[in-house]
Amino acid sequence: MVGDNAALAGIQRQIMWNRLIAVVEEQAQTMIRTAFSTTVREAGDLSAGIFDVNGRMLAQAVTGTPGHVNSMMESVGHFLRKFPAATMQPGDHYITNDPWLGTGHLHDLTVVTPAFHHGTIIGLFANTAHVIDVGGLGMGPDGRSVFEEGLYIPIIKCFDRGVPNATFFDFIRAGSRLPVELEGDVYSLCACNDAARKRLVQMMDEFAMASLGPLADFIFDSSRRATIAEIAKLGRGTFRAEICSDGYEAPVVLRAAMTIRDDAIEVDFAGTSGLSQRGINVPAAYCRAYACFGIKVVVAPEIPNNWASLMPFRMVIPAGCILNAPHPYPVSVRHVIGQLLPDLMMGCLHQVVPQRVAAEGSSCLWNPPLRGGAAVSGQARGNRKIVADFEIVTFNSGGTGARPGLDGLDGTAFPSGVRTMPVEATENVAPVIFWRKELRPDSAGAGRTRGGFGQIMEIGSKGDLEFAVNAVFDRVGNPPKGRDGGGDGAPGAVLLKSGATLRTKGFQVIPDGDRLVLLLPGGGGMGDPRQRDPETVARDVRDGLVNAAAARALYRVTLDDNGSLDETATARLRSPPD
Repeated sequence: MVGDNAALAGIQRQIMWNRLIAVVEEQAQTMIRTAFSTTVREAGDLSAGIFDVNGRMLAQAVTGTPGHVNSMMESVGHFLRKFPAATMQPGDHYITNDPWLGTGHLHDLTVVTPAFHHGTIIGLFANTAHVIDVGGLGMGPDGRSVFEEGLYIPIIKCFDRGVPNATFFDFIRAGSRLPVELEGDVYSLCACNDAARKRLVQMMDEFAMASLGPLADFIFDSSRRATIAEIAKLGRGTFRAEICSDGYEAPVVLRAAMTIRDDAIEVDFAGTSGLSQRGINVPAAYCRAYACFGIKVVVAPEIPNNWASLMPFRMVIPAGCILNAPHPYPVSVRHVIGQLLPDLMMGCLHQVVPQRVAAEGSSCLWNPPLRGGAAVSGQARGNRKIVADFEIVTFNSGGTGARPGLDGLDGTAFPSGVRTMPVEATENVAPVIFWRKELRPDSAGAGRTRGGFGQIMEIGSKGDLEFAVNAVFDRVGNPPKGRDGGGDGAPGAVLLKSGATLRTKGFQVIPDGDRLVLLLPGGGGMGDPRQRDPETVARDVRDGLVNAAAARALYRVTLDDNGSLDETATARLRSPPD
């Protein structure tokens, strides 16, 4: 009987866990359905999660990005230090976009909402969303301090017992180029927390739960033990890797020494390049967020992501390095550097579990912030037309790195996990036209398994009138590297259609009659290209993704005049020399 009761209790805990995941997933989906920003609605650049009253993350929604959710995990504690749980009331909502208390830059709003059951606070819901505009210079790297980068919101109460803070909303409307969208997004973030709160109360009533404490203890204990068990399977030692970024003023080198212990993994970033004068710096919380993700996706991918499962991963981030930017350094495009960290972690782990690690990929999002109108072209232009005022960001990605047994993914965002935004959605809200958006042939690094292909994009304004791009691109001077003999992915490029090369970072104007052309990087390959299945190479050639000369030179594969594999010629090419 005792055994039966224990088994039933275990089943019930598992059911409650599944319900908790459903609650936070509904939280995220509510935000997507109600958001004003296309970055949330179309790309899913958000996070959502539930926390206990001590600010420890219990569960996160499947929808969302590691950079948001893992740094949001730290931010709830900052909220509680300013507004202790005992002071919170039903209907309260708290907000910030402080890069050092939130998720790394001013364009991310984080909202925290208490949940009550029978008059007692039982937990907290938190979410983060990327909004298109918070004033300042816009989302770009040109600022020299965070004060230039936009409206700075400390941790404050935006709703007090259900009543909106009118002064707060006056300030954010006045500080944004898109006041309606920004205000609407704040309401969306509060609404999704409210939706999750209602579902949690229903769940607790259904299971006759007085608090989340016992369930939280079960989740934390199980997650921590499972993570430590996975770490125990790894070899002990210290493993080093480095990766290069194009940087802004000068190239940036990221270095890591990963020490695997019996019950923890510690990463020391000593030797990493120093701080930049521009907005590519990374707050420490964002560094921890993506470094932890890069470890977890290899070491313990099946274990739920929460406070306890992340605790065994520890970071030592030296003061003065680009991964530990102090206030008020500029940090607007911290993702350009921060999203390289999973590749850096995999460079260390490749020496321990090579069969689980991918080659380097495009990694950093290619999400060009576009702007047009009087703010770009000025008013004094005679009879010459200017494009209507607009501010928009569109999310895109190059190819991911090859995996040991599978090719990389084409035009897919990793590690951020955001969706590529449909061009129709962007064209619907801004006077821009995407003349080309297609896979970029010969951009994937060759290998036994090849990398994913990048993209070619050609963007203009309606009427081909002048507009601007705030370039935030990387992997141009330092393309993704292959592993185990695989080839590097193709580097990216930022061009005008007329042929001129643009800078990879910074505000630049696309002249009348011209267009912006982006060549997105491909992912690195894995293993010797000559070991790749010849029929698979032939298929890529027929699909127009690999040209025949590259197939012959890189893969030692020849096709006949009909596009079919020439088995005799291929065997001759691949045979070892006498």
